[in-house]
Amino acid sequence: MWHLAVPKSSERGVIMSTARCVWRTMLLLGLFTGLYAPITNNLSAQMLGLSEATIEDINAAFNSGTLTSERLVELYLARIQAYDQDGPRLNAVLWLNDQALETARILDEERRLSGPRSPLHGIPVALKDNIDTADMPTTAGSLLLAGSLPPDDAFIVERLRNAGAIVLAKLNMSELASGVTMSSVGGFIRNPHDTERSPAGSSGGTGAAIAAAFAQLGIGTDTGGSVRGPTTANGIAGLKPTHGLLSRDGIVPLALSFDMAGPMARHVYDVAAMLGVMTGIDPEDAATSKSADRFETNYTQFLDVSALGDARIGVARDVLGQDTEVDWILEASLEAMRAEGATVVDVYFPQWLLDIKGDWYTTIRWREFRAQIPEYLATIGPEYPKTLKEMVERSMEITSLTPEGGTPNPTRWSLLRQEEESGTLDDHEYIAMKNYGLPMVQSIVAGLMDAQNLDAIVYPTSPTRPSLVNGGGGGVSATNIANLTGFPDLIVPGGFTSDQLPVGISFLGRPFSEPRLFGLGYAFEQATKVRRDPKMTPPLLGEEIRR
Repeated sequence: MWHLAVPKSSERGVIMSTARCVWRTMLLLGLFTGLYAPITNNLSAQMLGLSEATIEDINAAFNSGTLTSERLVELYLARIQAYDQDGPRLNAVLWLNDQALETARILDEERRLSGPRSPLHGIPVALKDNIDTADMPTTAGSLLLAGSLPPDDAFIVERLRNAGAIVLAKLNMSELASGVTMSSVGGFIRNPHDTERSPAGSSGGTGAAIAAAFAQLGIGTDTGGSVRGPTTANGIAGLKPTHGLLSRDGIVPLALSFDMAGPMARHVYDVAAMLGVMTGIDPEDAATSKSADRFETNYTQFLDVSALGDARIGVARDVLGQDTEVDWILEASLEAMRAEGATVVDVYFPQWLLDIKGDWYTTIRWREFRAQIPEYLATIGPEYPKTLKEMVERSMEITSLTPEGGTPNPTRWSLLRQEEESGTLDDHEYIAMKNYGLPMVQSIVAGLMDAQNLDAIVYPTSPTRPSLVNGGGGGVSATNIANLTGFPDLIVPGGFTSDQLPVGISFLGRPFSEPRLFGLGYAFEQATKVRRDPKMTPPLLGEEIRR
């Protein structure tokens, strides 16, 4: 069924006025218009490169008879062979679904006889390897779970398959969704824009695979930025949804107070299309009850090229000043929003929140991982560890005897020991942070937005360009504020640095404001159009889509 495969306040006025000149220059140079994008952008209106085609474009090709799902799967498999298994060897794919082509043929016939189930009918999707699939292993990238076949699909995977999506592959990741962007199952993952750079984590395989066009859609998970980091580092679009909008059933947990699955794609349209398929109340995940009467099944209806016209945007300047070029791309992006009619104002998070957010996040995450991972381990075979303590003991055995094809990951396994010793959910510190601290952070961030009547707060998703492979972190970001609050965060490509590395722009919103965020993000994407194909994974011959 599967096989391996921040400036000073006195300087801000100067920066803002200069940014207008920078933005106009970028516009003239084609950095926002796509002048320097791959040659596929210059095809006729009826022809699109595979990476340029949205789900809407692909469905138009399906409907016209110029494309089948079987052919689409073949195109993506060819790219995986060319760029993951050969060529730059991105190392993004762990497992391929041997039944993908047969499933595509069945779905093509179903389309012919009775029509499509949904806009995702026959569309290939790739999943982070901590999301359960009954027909492929789910290891969370860890040799501690090597070969584990879950008893059933995760809730969101079941929803995708019921909509007609094809699960094409399982993707490499930071082991157990934490640490450097490598796993003991699959090794290091590389960024398709520059293979000396990291694709970020922990959904690095999803970010790299979607940027390199190994599938139309991808799913990652986000506990402290793990959808958003890889989204910006690989130059694609993605969403960390409101906590409770999507079920976590069948996903290897890291910390359920923060964990969320999130859609990732090359286009905002596709992110919106995918999200609506996966929403719904799941009795196995009580958090989804928060979304009752608040979730949508079709988020593409909110995509609006004029959405910025009446928008009030706050810009979080607290995290600037760590990479000059990233700062300039943010300023140019803000000027683009103003050009579309948006009102942009500065906002600042309380300094104490910036000071403590990392410690609060770690305290809650470590204790919850220790308490919650056994619940997942109980669902898989008896040959696997059943507690975090057993995982630590097994990791010590594996360190001295690594199975063929594995890569020891002593950094992550050492962190396991720290997590195992971190404390319990009965600790007064944890209880105070969980029951009082998190609601206070939610109230403060919502209050910042209410005070200036903001539709969203924007910031550079990562304050620095992608780090070198195994090069450590990428600066102090605001991403985990979205996790501490549970608020949604939509990422849209914002531009490229002088060394051709992508920079993403985050749109942080209120709870369940995904419809508004999609409107804003889509308007920004269509006004700027900065996404480009990675230089290491160019189009292959014959992979154009005819609408």
